[in-house]
Amino acid sequence: MGISVNGVDIDDDAIESELPHHQAAGNPLKQAVHELVLRRLLLDEARSLGLSADSDDALVELLFEHAVKVPLADDAACRTFYTQNPQLFRSGALVEARHILFQVTPEAPLELLRGTAQAVLDELKKSPERFAELAAQYSNCPSGAVGGSLGQLSPGQSVPEFDALLFRLEQGQLAGHLLETRFGYHVVQVLRRVDGKAIAYEAVQAQIADRLSRASWQRAVHQYLHLLVGRGGVEGVELEGTSSPLVQ
Repeated sequence: MGISVNGVDIDDDAIESELPHHQAAGNPLKQAVHELVLRRLLLDEARSLGLSADSDDALVELLFEHAVKVPLADDAACRTFYTQNPQLFRSGALVEARHILFQVTPEAPLELLRGTAQAVLDELKKSPERFAELAAQYSNCPSGAVGGSLGQLSPGQSVPEFDALLFRLEQGQLAGHLLETRFGYHVVQVLRRVDGKAIAYEAVQAQIADRLSRASWQRAVHQYLHLLVGRGGVEGVELEGTSSPLVQ
């Protein structure tokens, strides 16, 4: 059975043309198909609403402006975020860290991968001196060759979930649970930390407001995509709206 959206086929030529844009994805073919389906749903929705633009990309942006509304982050929300995440707002803060990455790939059974990662973490809780040895044996990151060392990191250099964990750990502390990111499962340890100086709320309020507003907008777009997928005439493929690079 072929793939179609609202009665229009998505053929092999379209998929082949889209594929080069997704080579960094875990499953490039699946991601290319999902992107084409979501784009077709968005374009059809925009045209059904009477919207028009000079290009497909501009039309998608116009649809988001029309259909996705989010409130601006107010001062109370910004202050709460600042208070709950002090590690993100320090000048001169540094950590020296290491990790072991268990990379998620289409070929790796997820439960087996997680089980192996948990077993390695459990072993390190008993024998922390084996970190470099196990990093060399198991890590899918090039840092495994140097004992998992990531060198010195400052806030913002890592993906947000990794960043948040790094700057919560104490010097010498091994994270007591696996960290899951878009790359896979991580065993994480902070070897050394420099706390730096706290940055005043007033100096970062605009930055926090922008961060919170962007996060709210992205959640709203994900929900909108789910809505379109749920009511759209999609045949030949199952997908979730949240996987699209359209909103990254």
